[in-house]
Amino acid sequence: MELEILFEDGEALVIDKPAGLPLDQPRAGGPSLEDRLDELKLGFQRQPFPVHRLDRDTSGCLLLARNPKALKRFAAAFEERTVEKRYLGIVAGELNEEEGTIALNLSKVSTAKDGWRMIPARKGKPAVTHWRKLDARGGLTLVEFRPETGRTHQIRVHAASGLGFPLLGDPVYGSRSGAGRTMLHAAGLTVPRGGEKPPIVAVSPMPADFRALGFTDE
Repeated sequence: MELEILFEDGEALVIDKPAGLPLDQPRAGGPSLEDRLDELKLGFQRQPFPVHRLDRDTSGCLLLARNPKALKRFAAAFEERTVEKRYLGIVAGELNEEEGTIALNLSKVSTAKDGWRMIPARKGKPAVTHWRKLDARGGLTLVEFRPETGRTHQIRVHAASGLGFPLLGDPVYGSRSGAGRTMLHAAGLTVPRGGEKPPIVAVSPMPADFRALGFTDE
């Protein structure tokens, strides 16, 4: 899998992570971003390190820090919710409303039968996602998601439990049928850096499997 660079300077890299590439080495083996960090040095001495996480199936903008100092600052920006994140998702259903905000606290549960997952829970951690309907066709809806918080599986659970329709192809909160992966794409990322340094701005174009379903960037 080719790793396209969307943004690069002396302290940061944003790559266009391909769908299907996990960040960490899978227990069963196979390729991972961890194996590719050497090639992302691009002349620098240190390997870059991912600042945040994207699920294996999720494609798009992934920020990596080139040094520990930058990693600490970028991680703080995510923690302080000053990072702007824009996702595109295809949900398995047609939405009637045009836009809204989902505020559902999330908690992790685990069972021997189903393994672990996140569920809406009153005593869970606060999670807020703003959404906007972009297009609908063939019983599917293209939705823009702008999460305020960064909980594990936040958009996936908010789509299924907040919108009432899971992301197409989501095997945990919906059904694997209809797509080869969970249809979620990290389309844009803006990370403020304070002072006189310009923000990190990266945009990832709509992937081919979204376009194959008839959706476009326009």
